[in-house]
Amino acid sequence: MSDENDIMGYLEKGGKLTAPDNAPPRYRAELLRIMASFVDSELAGAAGFADIINQGPGITERIAASRIVLEKFDHGERVLKIMGDFGANTSRYQSVHPWNARVKRSDDLGSKRREGDMRLNVLHYPIEGWADAVVMNVLMGHATLIQLKELSRGSYQPLAEVFQEILPRERRHCELGEDGLAQLASEGAKENIAECVKYWRPRVAASFGDASSPRFEMLRKFGLRHTKNDALQNEWSAEIDKALSNALG
Repeated sequence: MSDENDIMGYLEKGGKLTAPDNAPPRYRAELLRIMASFVDSELAGAAGFADIINQGPGITERIAASRIVLEKFDHGERVLKIMGDFGANTSRYQSVHPWNARVKRSDDLGSKRREGDMRLNVLHYPIEGWADAVVMNVLMGHATLIQLKELSRGSYQPLAEVFQEILPRERRHCELGEDGLAQLASEGAKENIAECVKYWRPRVAASFGDASSPRFEMLRKFGLRHTKNDALQNEWSAEIDKALSNALG
């Protein structure tokens, strides 16, 4: 298929691409945007959790946090390799940005991305203490699972397959967070947990983007998205209510 209109029609009908060669310019740009957002978010998330490892109350908790950091860096690297297939300068990409940089705790970034950084805005906020890290991991972990399930249905087959491979590991990260949350609750930290949830919940919710995003229809036609932002956010909210109820009793 060499004609861009033919390729667009093929994608809108559920077709898949398997290499960069057939990807039209608009498709390439949106695909690279999705990959950059994922890579930036994984690298920033890993950097944030790396700073909190030694605040874990015990060896088991520190091992869990270390595993999350290791695997998030690995996930970012996997997708970065696909970006390299599209001509991205992967070595420079990894070396020039301070992934552990954070804004003030009181800042409100909303859903508009910061220039020069494609991480989800929730990953610009600082983590303050172990309970805060556990709560953030649970809330963001469920959001990541929902977003990855959506992206793993995407029309660029190599990327969809990587997301499918990553999903079980991200699910385990979420489970580790829920175990930590239940442990904190059993130790009498429910009030602290509630304060952390109050801080993180609206910030994680904003990571799903605007309900009326004008880009969604274009991404749907490209086969890169299928479910609207508000539907994904509603699914996440229900999952979080369930997770918090299970952990806190």
